[in-house]
Amino acid sequence: MTVAQGRQASGRKGGAPLRRVPVQERSAARVQRMLDACAELVDELGYDGLSTTLLAERAGVAIGSVYQFFPDKRAVVQAVTVRNLETYLQHISRRFTDGGLRHWWDGVDAVIDEYVEMQRSTPGFRGLHFGDIVDTHLLDEHRDNNDVIVGKLRDVLVERFDLTADERLDFALTIAVETGDALIKLAFRRTPDGDPAVITEAKALIRQYLANYVTV
Repeated sequence: MTVAQGRQASGRKGGAPLRRVPVQERSAARVQRMLDACAELVDELGYDGLSTTLLAERAGVAIGSVYQFFPDKRAVVQAVTVRNLETYLQHISRRFTDGGLRHWWDGVDAVIDEYVEMQRSTPGFRGLHFGDIVDTHLLDEHRDNNDVIVGKLRDVLVERFDLTADERLDFALTIAVETGDALIKLAFRRTPDGDPAVITEAKALIRQYLANYVTV
């Protein structure tokens, strides 16, 4: 989470509740270490095993530094989840604007591939996903996290592939996101790195489903 992101989140009722926005580089770096430590500990111990004391020890900061910026461990986990979600959306946006995707179904593959890659390589992501275990309304108090993702995906699909933006597309993307989320979780339950057969089927199923709704 950058300083600007922290400021944006702290001023948003559905965002990560930073007590104090780090304005100096040293403070911002300290917050980053806390988030990194939190992600590592969630992978190792799960949310229930996490404590602010362990977090402070892993991050190499005083326990008072944790409470200077976060009221409790839940707030730190929320901040990690916001960071993961923003990173995912940035990756998707980059893939969609790089020019390598020729058709909307290439975009479906890119969305799934980026999600799978974060599951494999991003600390804390597999245990937290997009905040399921903590708060389903991290970015918007009126919409859950997947609804926010649907809106972002709709915007980039419409812009990149000249799709028709309407309620049918929103509905179809909602079904696609929820289905893809469930199937990818299944893939990672089957094998530690995600069962390639399940991931391939997820892509095919979602492309086939969206083909009934997507119009250009």
